[in-house]
Amino acid sequence: MDASSHLSVVLDLPPAQWHRAAHHGLPLSDFLSHVLVFLHAHIAANAENSLAVFGAFPGSSTLLYSSADPVPEHLPIHPNSYPPFAALDHAVNRRIHAHLDALDDSSADPSALIAAITKALCYVNRLSLSPAANTNPSAERDPSVLPDPRLLVLSVSPDLATSYIPIMNSVFSAQKLKVTIDVCQVFGPDTVFLQQAAHLTGGSYIHLERRDALLQYLIMAFLPSPAIRNVIAVPTQDKVDFRAACFCHKNIVDVGFVCSVCLSIFCQPVPVCSTCRTKFPIKTLQRLNQSRPPLPSTPNGPGATTPRSNPGTPRIGPGGTNGTAVARSVSTSATTAASGELPHSSTIGLGTPNGNGNVGRSLSMGTPVTNTSPNGTAR
Repeated sequence: MDASSHLSVVLDLPPAQWHRAAHHGLPLSDFLSHVLVFLHAHIAANAENSLAVFGAFPGSSTLLYSSADPVPEHLPIHPNSYPPFAALDHAVNRRIHAHLDALDDSSADPSALIAAITKALCYVNRLSLSPAANTNPSAERDPSVLPDPRLLVLSVSPDLATSYIPIMNSVFSAQKLKVTIDVCQVFGPDTVFLQQAAHLTGGSYIHLERRDALLQYLIMAFLPSPAIRNVIAVPTQDKVDFRAACFCHKNIVDVGFVCSVCLSIFCQPVPVCSTCRTKFPIKTLQRLNQSRPPLPSTPNGPGATTPRSNPGTPRIGPGGTNGTAVARSVSTSATTAASGELPHSSTIGLGTPNGNGNVGRSLSMGTPVTNTSPNGTAR
């Protein structure tokens, strides 16, 4: 428990979302003051603790502060202030305001949250390499160089379906580096992908209920290092949403069709996988399509989007594909496969059940006609 710990913090800073959050009792200035006090506590907990702060802005991400950077010579420091605290506050505030002032008001780019997470993982990987590994990239990671690395994401942005693959790649990298990803959803709805990232890396996910108590949430839930969390009670998720995004339309789907070769997910049966170019039996595709009921008419017209009140509410995606229609087709096809009518199909899960979590179901599109795996080997 006396060992040092590294903390990387990703601040989600899209101006539009923070403008909405200010109307709900949490302006950006108050948020930064709470976060800076939390970062001070991390530095004060152990003299050898290291810290890195990354900012995610619309269309770009940057490193705001690193404890490895030298303290500026002409830093305005109050006589009663601790120099590392003053250097942290000065660097974070100055660089955030500089990036926000440089943003174009007409820009509609989403927040580069995934890019900031990727940079934080790359930073951890660079710090975790031993001196021998700096000259030999293939050298093994030395755990004694950087024990208990963790990443804290403070998010205010909703899920983007296009970020599913990048964030899953980040999760796999974090697992390889043994990095714990903690997530605090400060404002907005729950994020499906960040929930999965926290669950898969052994971190904590918290949706902020009282925004005026942000500092208390941070201190009690995210300040202890992973080693200390083994002996204390940390917040856990009652349920985890394991839904994925389809590779064809980038929509979050309750039920998807999975390629049996590369495991790409599609919202409807496809004759050829767009990822690995594997062809599937025509008869299986015909049976799957025939088992799908006709799309119900909606007052909004084809391709409209209906609001989701709960995970079971149907959603209309691009091209008028209805989530309930897909779910029914998969359920019917799975029943048919169980009776032996579809010998090449099987039902598999998109995620691992966790308590009362919602687990997405998927139907494999069968044995491929041609062995066209990405590496050229027979499957």
